[in-house]
Amino acid sequence: MTLMLLDSASLWYRAYYGMPDTLLAPDGTPVNAIRGYLDMTARLISIYKPNRLVACLDGDWRPTWRVELFPDYKANRLDEDGDEEEEPDTLTPQIPVLLDLLDLFGIQVVGVDDFEADDVMATYAEVEKGPIRIVTGDRDLFQMVDDKRDIKVVYLAKGISQHDLVDLKYVSDKYQIPGERYALFATFRGDPSDGLPGVRGIGEKGAALIANNFASVEDALAGAHADHESLPAALAKKIIAGSDYLKIAPTVVHVARNVSLPTVDLSMPKAPTDLSAIYQFKERYGLGASVDRLISALGW
Repeated sequence: MTLMLLDSASLWYRAYYGMPDTLLAPDGTPVNAIRGYLDMTARLISIYKPNRLVACLDGDWRPTWRVELFPDYKANRLDEDGDEEEEPDTLTPQIPVLLDLLDLFGIQVVGVDDFEADDVMATYAEVEKGPIRIVTGDRDLFQMVDDKRDIKVVYLAKGISQHDLVDLKYVSDKYQIPGERYALFATFRGDPSDGLPGVRGIGEKGAALIANNFASVEDALAGAHADHESLPAALAKKIIAGSDYLKIAPTVVHVARNVSLPTVDLSMPKAPTDLSAIYQFKERYGLGASVDRLISALGW
């Protein structure tokens, strides 16, 4: 009864950089990201055998409510004019083609205005029954890991063949913290990829010490003010100095778990009576065995 949540942008970027750029449609359109996405999805379905599947998208990669709280959120990804850095020229035209193909397969694609794909996946993980497997290359979703509800992250940093299946023990072993406190740890440490600085002067070791001794930002601040025995004086001083940042950081760092999701059928797509439209699409874009692999993985 597994629900698989795909961080689609994470998958197509990894596919784009992991597959040869010589993969082209008959008309010369690049298809390496499309083929890689299909191959990865087919492989993941074969491994985890979900009975529910959703491909999740960013409704907005810089949600206004996060940027209003912290204007530098993902500002490191903006160009000199303040616009989003352009996708590679040969990736951009592939995305609508891929989405059209997912539609032909009947795979649900969900994005919600003013929320990131992370928020969509987190909300599905919050409201749906487990087991749940969140497929992403983003560590932010580590905060959703829950052994009791069997929520795990299929972490793609090493690729599909060597991916990690992240549970609480994985988080604990990797960061030397209680596994359920990843968000607290990330709040103090920061995340350069999202333009989040963390608390000034506090790195991974300091953040881990805090996460090992306190359950929340409020507890850590109270401990710093009270000269808690677990906090060296210098670290306590940094926590107090970061009070303003700590007022807004948890809201920015924590994934939203209350997104208003559309009502869609999450069950695995059933085989259409006629596959000709998919085969025509396959021929038009030269998608070869990648389409066949997904058809096979779906059991059609």
